[in-house]
Amino acid sequence: MPGKRLTTAAVTRRLRAHLRRRAYGPQDRLEPERALAPMIGCSRETLRAALEVLEKEGLIWRHVGQGTFVGPHPASEPIRPSVLIEMASPADVLAARLLIEPPIAGEAALRATIEDIAHLRSHALRSSEAPDWQAYEQADDAFHKGIARITGNPLVIAFLDVLSSVRGRARWQRQHDLAFRRARKKEYAAQQGRMHLAIVEAIAARNPEAARQAMFDHLSTIRTIMIYEAD
Repeated sequence: MPGKRLTTAAVTRRLRAHLRRRAYGPQDRLEPERALAPMIGCSRETLRAALEVLEKEGLIWRHVGQGTFVGPHPASEPIRPSVLIEMASPADVLAARLLIEPPIAGEAALRATIEDIAHLRSHALRSSEAPDWQAYEQADDAFHKGIARITGNPLVIAFLDVLSSVRGRARWQRQHDLAFRRARKKEYAAQQGRMHLAIVEAIAARNPEAARQAMFDHLSTIRTIMIYEAD
């Protein structure tokens, strides 16, 4: 015969014990309901009722589509990167890149190996010879991600990955294609390729200030072509 169905109160007690046993840290995510219910020994329906009890007590908080987290609900819940990307305009993205990427280039100048510099130079040359905006995007993306990876900082690398993912959006692609054609394709690629090489040379020279300035000049030029000249 099947065992007696646990009450919400019993499942709540088991959940409390589970939280103590696992020693979760603040804002750690609990197992998904489909895994947690058999661990506790109850139905998912009863589990949800018990989770609601703990949420009212401030021991956990839940977010639809993201999961259940330990501790009180944060005062300001961060927006997921995918949502941010959909909200951001090309102007927003370039403004963010101007704030973030010059210091990253400066840090790379202090850390780059000979092999790192060779890879960056290869990406820069590919960008200068790109026949269309798709090829330029690929080379440019590899170049900027390569600089972030040199820092060895996983958060910096993640930030660049988030900014990079905007390249897949139709809105960015249309505007960049327009800028590429307006600047006469080969001339645009050659100009930005030269700026990429200037960044590489500053990094190779171990000159953080020159690397920061070269990156700032590169991104400022793209912003002028894509945003201001389009108005």
